[in-house]
Amino acid sequence: MLWTIFLLLNGLLILILIYSSRTRQKNEPPLDKGFLPWLGHALEFGKDAAKFLGRMKEKHGDIFTVRVAGHYVTVLLDPNSFDSVLNDTVCFDFSRIKNQLLKRIFSLQLPNVQPTSERNWMKQHFQGLSLFKFSSCMNTHLQNLLLSNNKGCGPSEWRQDGLFSLCYSLLFRAGYLTLFERRDNSAEVYKEFRKFDDLLTKLARCMLKREERKAANSSRERLWELLSPGCLSGGSQGNSWQQSYHRFLQEEGIDAEMQKKAALLQLWTTQCNAGPAAFWLLGFLLTHPEAMEAVKSEIRGLSALQDTSLQHPLISLLEAHSTPVFDSVLSETLRLTAAVMINREVVQDKILRLANGQEYHLRRGDRVCLFPFISPQTDPQIHQEPQVFKYDRFLNEDMTVKDTFYKDGKMLKYGTMPWGAGRNSCVGKEFAVTTIKQFVFLLMTHLDLEMCNPKAKLPPVNPSRYGFGMLQPDGDLQVRYRLKRTQHEI
Repeated sequence: MLWTIFLLLNGLLILILIYSSRTRQKNEPPLDKGFLPWLGHALEFGKDAAKFLGRMKEKHGDIFTVRVAGHYVTVLLDPNSFDSVLNDTVCFDFSRIKNQLLKRIFSLQLPNVQPTSERNWMKQHFQGLSLFKFSSCMNTHLQNLLLSNNKGCGPSEWRQDGLFSLCYSLLFRAGYLTLFERRDNSAEVYKEFRKFDDLLTKLARCMLKREERKAANSSRERLWELLSPGCLSGGSQGNSWQQSYHRFLQEEGIDAEMQKKAALLQLWTTQCNAGPAAFWLLGFLLTHPEAMEAVKSEIRGLSALQDTSLQHPLISLLEAHSTPVFDSVLSETLRLTAAVMINREVVQDKILRLANGQEYHLRRGDRVCLFPFISPQTDPQIHQEPQVFKYDRFLNEDMTVKDTFYKDGKMLKYGTMPWGAGRNSCVGKEFAVTTIKQFVFLLMTHLDLEMCNPKAKLPPVNPSRYGFGMLQPDGDLQVRYRLKRTQHEI
């Protein structure tokens, strides 16, 4: 027995030594393995990816390879070269990485679902007439929730809450009602979802402590139950989004158990970003009076605003009028707080040619990572004072949209990438933008909203959320609000 254990340990040690002995070969990116065998830079990467990759960029430049928990990851931070990865579906693959994350986070396996089929199904619901119907439904639910949230409060009665809690709660519940159409359990679903979401990054990185794993499993199982077709059937129409998704999964050969688990994936995918995005946008406006006044002035200038009411669809008003100031504020908010990470597996040896003509050899079995948050979004060569919120950064002098940015004298294809890019860009982008607009405009036209402490600052970001879409705050911003005495008085 002891001899067997010795042989196993000896074999494991040999494997670690062999794997740790990797050296940089000719034409390969700079290699930084870190000091810990196998783990490499995993702890630093998981703790604060932006800080770590920023340090690696200063040390090695726009391309380098790091060791992270047994994987060698080549990080590419030159936005002019992103298409070399995004457009190559032969040498770079996302399916295995995606499937690993689905299993870790959602205990979900969808081996038969083709990405193209799923994307085409989503386009049917988030584009064209379906998009308009969803946006109108979302607007109605937001209005109703806003009224019910202030039910019984007089015009002079202030209520206090955390801004993040307020935004996330209202937008999540409205989105849940729009897509899942169950009206009697939205509060319970939201409460359970927040528990699950708070542990999601640790689930993805296999870093849960015993009690955390127990809590995550409990929340996940409860959400599966709440989102099951039986629980959601009441009040749903035959052509609802939720029922359409189940039919799609059935056609793809997915059994009932996995369909139930897939519902949680869709809930998280569709509802995890809007609330945090609205929090940051309103937070920036509240802490930047000049920006707040510019947005309010634009809202006052919208024709027919005085004729709208909580019963009038806001979406038609927004579609009929240009809102360049608000659009710039939203773009600037996303530039500072959208931190998607694009990962691919190298499935065959590849010579990667960068925009500057340099070529690098990438090994089969390694991974490639694009992190637009560092470049282009917070790259000082692209955006002056990149850490500073500037509400008019995406405006030209004539109030048209500024969408042209440069680095090293070359025009960039991507000045910011909050929605991803290429074949894997977010299908629900237009729905998300419309939803955020509706929410912010409703709050500003129907509520007096202000910080409890006029000198308060926005909380810092939670660094563990880098790579998982919209960043979330490490803390909250306390605000107070009340219904306006005169409706729509901005």
